Amino acid sequence: MLDPSSSEDTGGESEPEVAPEPPGKAADFSAAKRGAESRADGQQRQPAAAGASSGQSAPPGGEEEERRERERMQREEEDHKVKLQIYVFVLRCIAYPFNAKQPTDMARRQQKVNKQQLQAMKERFLAFLNGETQIVADEACCNAVRSYYEGFLKSERVSKMVQGGGYSAGDFREVFKKNIERRVRGLPEIDGLSKETVLTSWIAKYDAIYRGDEDMRRQPQRAHMSAVSGLILSKEQLYEMFQQILGVRKFEHQLLYNACQLDNVDEQAAQIRRELDGRLQLVEKIARERRYPKFVSADMDVLYVEELRSSINLLMGNLESLPVAKGGPDFKQKLKRSSMNNSFYELGDEADVLSKSDVLLSFTLEVVIVEVEGLKSVAPNRIVYCTMEVDGGEKLQTDQAEASRPQWATQGDFCTNHPLPSVKVKLFMESTGVLALEDKELGRVVLTPTTNGPKQAEFHRMVVPKNSQDTELKIKLAVRMDKPPNMKHSGYLYALGHRVWKRWKRRYFVLVQVSQYTFAMCSYRDKKAEPQELMQLEGYTVDYCDPQPSLQGGHVFFNAVREGESVVYACDDEQDRLLWVQALYRATGQSYKPTPPPLSKTAKGRAGSKKAASPISLGPSQRQGVEELVAASPCRFDHARLFTVLQKQTLQHRMNDSFSCLGWFSPGQVFVLDEYCARYGVRGCHRHLSYLSELMALSENNTLVDPTLLHYSYAFCASHVHGNRPDGMGAVTMEEKETFEGVRSRLLLLLEKQITHFRYCFPFGRPDGALKATLSLQERVLMKDITTAVPPEEMKKLVHKCLEKAAGINYGQLIEYAHMTVDVEVDPEKRLEDVMRLGELVIEVLQQNDEHHSEAFSWWPELMAEHAESFLSLYRADVDPVLRAQALDSWNSFPLFQLLNGFLRTEPHLCNGPFHKHLQELFVPLVVRYIDLMESSIAQSVHRGFEHETWQSVKSLTNNLAGVPLLKVPSLPLSLPSMPSFSPPAWMGAPRDHTNGSATSDDLFWKLNALQMFVVDLHWPEEQFAQHLEQRLKLMASDMMEACVRRTKSAFDAKMQKANKSTDFRVALCVCTMLNVLMDAKRHCSTLCVLDTGQETDKQWQQYHSKIDVLIDEAFKDMISSLVSKLSAVLDGVLSKLSRYDQGTFFSSVLSFTVKAAGKYVEVPKAGMDMADTYITFIRLNQDILRDSINDELYLEKIFDQWYSSSMKMLCGWLTDRLDLQLHLYQLKTLIKMVKKTFRDFRLQGVLDTTLSNKNYESVCNRLALEEATVAVKAGDALQGISMRDSDEDD
Repeated sequence: MLDPSSSEDTGGESEPEVAPEPPGKAADFSAAKRGAESRADGQQRQPAAAGASSGQSAPPGGEEEERRERERMQREEEDHKVKLQIYVFVLRCIAYPFNAKQPTDMARRQQKVNKQQLQAMKERFLAFLNGETQIVADEACCNAVRSYYEGFLKSERVSKMVQGGGYSAGDFREVFKKNIERRVRGLPEIDGLSKETVLTSWIAKYDAIYRGDEDMRRQPQRAHMSAVSGLILSKEQLYEMFQQILGVRKFEHQLLYNACQLDNVDEQAAQIRRELDGRLQLVEKIARERRYPKFVSADMDVLYVEELRSSINLLMGNLESLPVAKGGPDFKQKLKRSSMNNSFYELGDEADVLSKSDVLLSFTLEVVIVEVEGLKSVAPNRIVYCTMEVDGGEKLQTDQAEASRPQWATQGDFCTNHPLPSVKVKLFMESTGVLALEDKELGRVVLTPTTNGPKQAEFHRMVVPKNSQDTELKIKLAVRMDKPPNMKHSGYLYALGHRVWKRWKRRYFVLVQVSQYTFAMCSYRDKKAEPQELMQLEGYTVDYCDPQPSLQGGHVFFNAVREGESVVYACDDEQDRLLWVQALYRATGQSYKPTPPPLSKTAKGRAGSKKAASPISLGPSQRQGVEELVAASPCRFDHARLFTVLQKQTLQHRMNDSFSCLGWFSPGQVFVLDEYCARYGVRGCHRHLSYLSELMALSENNTLVDPTLLHYSYAFCASHVHGNRPDGMGAVTMEEKETFEGVRSRLLLLLEKQITHFRYCFPFGRPDGALKATLSLQERVLMKDITTAVPPEEMKKLVHKCLEKAAGINYGQLIEYAHMTVDVEVDPEKRLEDVMRLGELVIEVLQQNDEHHSEAFSWWPELMAEHAESFLSLYRADVDPVLRAQALDSWNSFPLFQLLNGFLRTEPHLCNGPFHKHLQELFVPLVVRYIDLMESSIAQSVHRGFEHETWQSVKSLTNNLAGVPLLKVPSLPLSLPSMPSFSPPAWMGAPRDHTNGSATSDDLFWKLNALQMFVVDLHWPEEQFAQHLEQRLKLMASDMMEACVRRTKSAFDAKMQKANKSTDFRVALCVCTMLNVLMDAKRHCSTLCVLDTGQETDKQWQQYHSKIDVLIDEAFKDMISSLVSKLSAVLDGVLSKLSRYDQGTFFSSVLSFTVKAAGKYVEVPKAGMDMADTYITFIRLNQDILRDSINDELYLEKIFDQWYSSSMKMLCGWLTDRLDLQLHLYQLKTLIKMVKKTFRDFRLQGVLDTTLSNKNYESVCNRLALEEATVAVKAGDALQGISMRDSDEDD
């Protein structure tokens, strides 16, 4: 039995199919309507024909058309006859199944997606992407939906599968779920938001998009229908389904239903017994006449017969195991089997088989007492009541009532085992006397009810005591006796036999069913539970017989005959005889159906007056057609061919319904097919072979079929043909073997085609696991027998051949999809763009193969790699001419390398494969030439750039000249390459962005960085060449940087030599730019000149890299020292001016006198403030210039530290030279202010306290404090408030 995996439904009506061979004699009872139409059509055509004959002869084309039309109608008529006969058998299987059960473990199937629904889905997703819906989603979700829409919904393969009915709504949802799972796995972790939450949210948005504006009120209805479809179907639903499958009209079903007596359980069980008896007789005839089918082995004849007998015995056992009637007790009788024939019960002495005690009946009686009439002898106010009892058992009493109104309507329930029980009802009057011991009996009635008696209440005359005045006493009561399930018929008959009922007399008979195969005719006496006599009906044949004049009693006769025994029965009514004969006919299981004798005219008149008109009037031909269909013996039909028609029609109906079944039958269909095969002996191998043929036909027409079905059916047939007996049948016919070989060859071709077209037969890996199941089935079909496994190399060779073909097919489809044309006259750049687009599609195809199909080929990963290489080799044939057509110095092909290499290097089976190596061979000369030209270009641009360098910072240029283009490196006479198109990393800004370096240096560093990033982005797969490229670029960067540093150092020295030494000196911006150039060189050196970790193993390389670092450090040290020296020289000039005030010099006295004389006439500023203020202004302005123009804080701190330390050292030395001299008042005031302001300004610039408060500073402060104290003692307020303590007050 095929395991179902789909829900139940009753879909649309399928078109009728042509049966392979009509059965022998099946009349069409529905031809009346078609006959009338054909007669009317004939009447219309008759004048035309007459006219044609009177004139010219009719054209032969018209006659040919009419002939073909008649033949077509005749074929349809024959097909309909076949299907009606099949429907009769199906009706019986549904009405009384005794072998199969409807499976309950079915898996739910999703609704199909048709073309209209697919188009609606596309429109809904497009509306979402265009922002035309109210569904809110983030950018990542929109990108996932866009990828799903572009890659899946718009795919031509999906459209083809939808046309084939192979895709359900669940398949669409699963593909989206897989896509987003892959995307979400690549997202970074977010605190507080799990990836499962993201997946759930995106799936909910997909469901909302899929539903669209659908009416939400329709959802409960759909849910209800799907829930109903999963239930076990009733008989009425199965009838309706197979009416649609076989094209049977409703009124035809009603006629057949009534003719087959499908509502009569006994008739159906009797029909089964007759069918099994006929099959057994056919088996005996085959064995006797030796008319066996042709077997693969000559010794299978006996085995074939034994298997047929065994299957019939199994059916008999199944029937025997059923209860006698639905809802009744299981009256099962274990009977002895004959050693002569296992199919029949022993027909010897009945006492050895069935005893009187084995026949037990149980009856339920309802006695209802309504009222009493004619009670006159009792006073109206006296109390009366009734009692009732059955067979002397327990008595029941009614309620008390007054004699004037004796009404009760009381029911009493009794159980008995007597077919003829005795029911006693008595009427009592309650005694009021003190000495009365019991109540007075007024009357009684004794009844003997039967199951055929009246059910309504009737009046019965009661027997009254002697001298009673109530002579007309009657009681109204009803006695209802239920018929037990195992009691098939009962009534009074006259009987006479040889072994039983040896006297002709009237007896009460009951037909009892002990088990499904055991019936007994029993006669009973009153109040007896066991039959007086019984006759087991096994082997008897019942029929009508003529009247027996010698027997007195009874008007109509029938008999039951067996070898050595004959029993004659008689009854008084023709209808009673008809019912008895029908009941005995069903009980005996005889193949001969008794035909009632023709009635006399008077009897016909009476019967005709009583018979009601039929709701459907049938003509004689229609009635005969119904009778022939119903009475046709199943043993005369080739049920294998009939079942082929039934299974084909059922499968077509199933594939046309609204569910995505993939070839699986529904549970109700499986149930009926199983019952048909078991009941009518359809061999399992034939069933599966025909099923395989139909499934393969569907697959060949591009309809999606589950490979599991093919595998199961093929394995069953292979096991049977090779003698493994999957269903217990060991005999194998030549027809089965030949058909199996044909199916096997056909299946091999089909599977090879499906594996070759795996991208189109199983698009996007749907159905789930189908490709893997196909490969498994392919290996199973290649097996020579059921035990010898297929050599791995043979299967591998076949898969390799299929995948090799698949590469060409897939690439051809891809070229067709991309609309690629080979035209050498097209612009090379346009051809390169086409190849790039084709490359993206190639990568997409390979990624889809890996994502959706690689698991199925997991046994042969190298074959999938070879398939990919074959696929890429076809792409290579298109790429090579395009690359050769590009210009010599065109670098537009590098993105193609980055695209292909970016994919290939991540695939373990394709990395450094044939195509990958060929790609490297193509681009190695291009990369080398590009780097050579770039190196020459950069070197020349550095040389020319530094020759014309103005040393203005790029930042100042862009700030001051916003609308003026940047300075460019002069163009060289030779054709230099442009920078390739690549995507710089996020951390690398645009060139000349927020920098204080020079235009040449910034251009140099950006080009070097861009060139190195370009090579890094190439991700060259060959490690040795990649290291060579990296080392070469690092060396080139080191050389270029060395040249840059030396040029900058030379320009700095020249600039410093031209600077003056007065307090008017300001650090030039070009000097800051030069310093920034070195700082940038130092910063870029770590990235441009240093190899990756683990590669600097060469001592020579380490020494070379250290040389660059040392060169930059020494140059920077020299430049800082030169700058600090120039700044310190200004202080030296100031101190030289202060030296003129030294004690004991001529200028000291002159300058002091001049100041004092001028103070008498004008207000003179504080002494010493002019020179100190000038120096402090010098310091502050230069500090601001350096702070604004130098990028690196660390190097700025070094400059300030050395400047401050040099200044303090110079002051300390100047004061040390004058230890023996007292400082002039002017000198003291100037120095105090200079020292304090210098300390304060450098502290504000971030110089550390440890540097500020060095020994030189402390020595200077101590000396100035000592000088201040001396002046205070000698001259009092000569310092005019200037002191080491409060020298900041004038700020």
